[in-house]
Amino acid sequence: MKEEIIIAGFGGQGVLSMGKILAYAALTDNLEVTWMPSYGPEQRGGTANVTVILSDKQISSPVLDTFDTAVILNQQSLDKFESKVKPGGTLIYDSYGIHRSPTRTDINVYKVDAMEATFDFKNAKTYNMIVLGALLKIRPVVPLESVMTGLKKVLPARHHHLLDLNRQAITKGMDLVKL
Repeated sequence: MKEEIIIAGFGGQGVLSMGKILAYAALTDNLEVTWMPSYGPEQRGGTANVTVILSDKQISSPVLDTFDTAVILNQQSLDKFESKVKPGGTLIYDSYGIHRSPTRTDINVYKVDAMEATFDFKNAKTYNMIVLGALLKIRPVVPLESVMTGLKKVLPARHHHLLDLNRQAITKGMDLVKL
C-alpha cells in the first residue's frame, strides 16, 4: 500500500494540521510516512499545502509531481493541482469559495460541503476535521482510532477537551460522503 496525498487550501483552514494528524495516525499504524508542508510567508490567508505519503514500504522521496489523492479547499489550489491527480485518482473538494468545479473525467471527484457542515457544530475550527473525515471515508488509509491518537499527539494538552468534538466532526465528514 502506498498513498500519495496533497492537501491544499488557504492558510488558517487547518491544511497543515490535517496532514500532520494523518501522518501521526499512520505512524501509529507502523506505516512509513513523509509530511512535507509548503506555504508562503503569510501562513494565515496565503496558500498552503502539504504532501503526505503513507506506505507499508520505505519511501524513496517526499517530492512528488503527481498524486493519488488531492484534497482541495480553494480555487487557487484547484487550478494548480487538479491536473496533478493521477488518472484513476481521487479529488475531494469543498465548493465553498470555488467558482469553477473540477472538470476532469478520468479521476474520481467528490464534492464535500464541509464549510456548511461546520454550522452544525457552531465552530468553524471543526472544518478541517470534517474534511479529514470525508477523506477517510473515501480513502480509508488509516482507522479512526489511529487518527484520534494522532490528534491527541498534535493538539496541545490544553485543547484535549476538544477531542470528542473533533471525533464528532470527523464522523460528520464521513457521513457527508455517499460512495
